[in-house]
Parts: sequence; C-alpha cells; structure tokens
Amino acid sequence: MSEYLKPAAAIALPFLGGAAGSVISRTNISQWYENIKCPSWRPPNYIFGPVWTALYGSMGYASYLVWRDGGGFQGEAALPLALYGTQLALNWAWTPIFFGAHRLGLATIEIGCLWGTIVATIFTFHKVNATAAHILFPYLGWVTFASVLTFKIWRMNKDDNEEKDSKSS
Repeated sequence: MSEYLKPAAAIALPFLGGAAGSVISRTNISQWYENIKCPSWRPPNYIFGPVWTALYGSMGYASYLVWRDGGGFQGEAALPLALYGTQLALNWAWTPIFFGAHRLGLATIEIGCLWGTIVATIFTFHKVNATAAHILFPYLGWVTFASVLTFKIWRMNKDDNEEKDSKSS
C-alpha cells in the first residue's frame, strides 16, 4: 500500500496551495479581473482550472520520481527537491499577490522569479531523473505564457493602479 501512498501524496501536494489560490481567484474574477484591461489573447477563464489540474498533477508526479530515484531528502535529490519546494511556494504566492492584493507589478516580478526557479528545478531534476525534468516542460511553457500575460496586464493597467495608489496615500 505504501508504494502507492508516496506518489499519491507527492501528486496531492501541489493541489493544496492550488485549492487555496482558487478560493482567492474565484472571489476576485467577477469583482475585479473582469473589469481590468486585458489583452485580446487572454484565454477564457474556464481554461485555467483544467490546465492547472494537469500541471499540478504532473509536477507532483515528477517530484516523486526525483524523490524516489535520488534517495529522498537526504540524497542526491536534496537540492532538486528544495528547488521544487521553492518554486511551489512561489507558484502558490502568485495568486494572492495578483488576485488578492491586485499588485500587478509585484506579481510580474514574482512570476519572473517563479520562472527562473522552474528552470533551475528542471535542470537539477534532469541530473536525477530525465523523465521528471521532461514532465515539467509543459509547466514551464504555461508559466512562460502566464508571465507574458501578467506583464501585459500590468502594463495595460499601470496608469490606473498608480492613480489609485496616489489617491490612497
């Protein structure tokens, strides 16, 4: 039984922060997100749930492969898993920054840090398990797209946000 429990736990882990983030984003989509300026190429909202479900599951499974093949947290997998945990925390932090605090500039910086940490995670995963690294490529692709989208939304709404910030000061 434990041979199934370990990969299941690794797969479930990314969904914990994702679930918390979905509560934040869900309450802000109709009240805020639908009312800000967005590029015409922004995907429809119904795309995000299925995409993140697939990505979170694959991320979790990739981390399990590295944990299994790299000797757990004490072995060769220690650094790759630390980077994985870092990128997971950055992933979870983006939603409260963007949707919760409406800090578009900070969200742009944060997602840039996330992108770099994903690249580092892929690089270190590859040394332990090449398949695990390859599993993360769609995630990197999606975060690349999300980074460009976040930047574009920030630029389109930059003047509006600066005006609101100066009035509240």
